[in-house]
Parts: sequence; structure tokens; C-alpha cells
Amino acid sequence: METSKPEFNPTISEVQGNVAIEVKHLHKKYGPIEAVNDVTFSVKKGEIFGVIGPNGAGKTTTVECISGLRKPDSGTISVMGMSPEKDRASIRRILGVQLQESALPPRIRVGEAVELLSYFYPNPMDVDDLLELLGIIKLKKSIFKNLSGGEKQRLSIALALVGNPQIAILDELTTGLDPGARREAWDLIDGVRKRGVTIVLVTHFMDEAERLCDRLAMIHNGKIIALDTPEAVASKSGGKRLRFTTSMPVEDTFLLSIPGVMDVERKEKYITVNGTGDLAANVIYALFGEGVMVSDIEATGGNLDEAFISLSRENEKMRAGSP
Repeated sequence: METSKPEFNPTISEVQGNVAIEVKHLHKKYGPIEAVNDVTFSVKKGEIFGVIGPNGAGKTTTVECISGLRKPDSGTISVMGMSPEKDRASIRRILGVQLQESALPPRIRVGEAVELLSYFYPNPMDVDDLLELLGIIKLKKSIFKNLSGGEKQRLSIALALVGNPQIAILDELTTGLDPGARREAWDLIDGVRKRGVTIVLVTHFMDEAERLCDRLAMIHNGKIIALDTPEAVASKSGGKRLRFTTSMPVEDTFLLSIPGVMDVERKEKYITVNGTGDLAANVIYALFGEGVMVSDIEATGGNLDEAFISLSRENEKMRAGSP
């Protein structure tokens, strides 16, 4: 069942009753490196909000500030009307966090880990019910070091949810998982949201964000370069993809000189170009002019991968002062 995705509302920060998280003008530096640079966004109650971008973009630092694990240099953060710095104990009762890397004793049993953490919350979920919900009840007596990657991720979700939180932060949930395990994790996230939990999903997988998120903040070099629904971000970029084969070898330099072509990929006999505008017509016409025939053509519309390529390059030009 597909989840309906609400349209982005730029005035959502004013509707306090519907806001779970609000971040305003967040800054965080590590020495000379500004990891988070004037980040502002809000998260609605009950939605899946994505914080997306490549490794090192500032995603994890942002959510660590939200959860109170890291202190920002400046800016304000509100989590259900509370401050992560001043109200840490209260926020921990309503906020569950799945960290990017689990750090559990190798011989602790699954049930023991979840039950131990449950003691820190006033109204935790029943451990057996939670393990059943996440499909790992059969692993209750298994030790952590023997779990597969997918099983460890399910345990991480259990640890984030055992406190019965109103908000869950899931950081790079599916990194290292095979395609089947990734899709199982996506189904779990859908199930968690249906329980009324607001989810902040941190990921560098654009297909994951397209599949799960109602809205997202795309971050590059510590700055938000897009804030909207996945569909709106993809369409605004004008990104397009064209895959084809050619009758003779063609250099990347020639392809990149064609109007609209922004990136070239090669796999086996196929060439894939990413770009904007009338991409297919421009590429085919340019190659025909060089006596190169094109076949096995497959054209697709814009997606978040193309959007990120386009928007990040635009951001780099702005930083460099280019026109």
C-alpha cells in the first residue's frame, strides 16, 4: 500500500501543533571545517522525513545535534517543544535513536539487550511483542556477534523503539545490507510509521529516500540545497537519464561536450548519460553528426540521483563565485 505524500508547506514551522522537530540556522564546526552551515527545516508529526546526501555532507552531525548527542555552535532546535540541551532527560523519553554503527557487547543476547535498554524508559514496549513485530522473536536468545547484517539492523530498530518513542531517528539503516534485506528494512520502516511514530531517516541512498520519505532535506557540504517532497526535488532539477549503445567507440570528452550532458557512466557495452533539457535528442543528433549510430536506447525521467548531481554542482559553482 503506497503512502500518500503531503505537499511541502513552507509555513509549516508556524503550525506549532503539527511540528515534531524544528531546526533553525544550525551551525557546527570541527576546527576549520563547517560540517553544518545554516541548516533550517521542520519535521511534521507522523511523517517520514529524509536527511539525505553523500558521506561527509553533515547529515549525522545534524541529527546528533537534534538528539542531544552533540552540541551545536549556534542555532536553535526544538523537539516536541523541548530543547535537546536543556531538556535532555525529557527528550530521551520520547526520542529513539538507531545509530549508524551498533556498539553492543559481542556475547550479549538479543533479548537481554532490548530488555536492558527498556529499563531506562517509564513506559517501554513489551520486549516479546517488539521482537515479534520486527520478525526477530526467534533470535531472542541468540548472541549479537552471530547475527547477520540484516538481523543486526532489526535489533538496532528494536533498541530505537523499545522506549515507545514518539520520534525515531534512523541513521544509515540499510548500509551494508543486500538488496533483499534492504527492502525488508523498508517494509519495517513503513510499519513503524503506521504505529504513529515520526521518523527521521538519514541516508545516502537516493532510491531509499524516494521510496520512503514524505519530504526531505538534501544536504551538500553542510548546507541544504533542496527541501521538498522527493518528487518535487527530482522534477525541479530537470534531471534525465539516457542509456544506449553505439556502433563505434565514443570518448567521454565528446559526450560531455554535448549540451545538457552532465555525467557519463559505462557498464559493459552500455553508455549512460545523465543530464537536463532535451537530452535524448541532443545526444542522438550529436552522435549521428559524427557518423555514430545509436541503438538499445532507454530514456528515463529525473530522479533524486540526477537531482543531487545537478544541485550539488550548482552549489559548488555558487561557492566558487562562478556565474
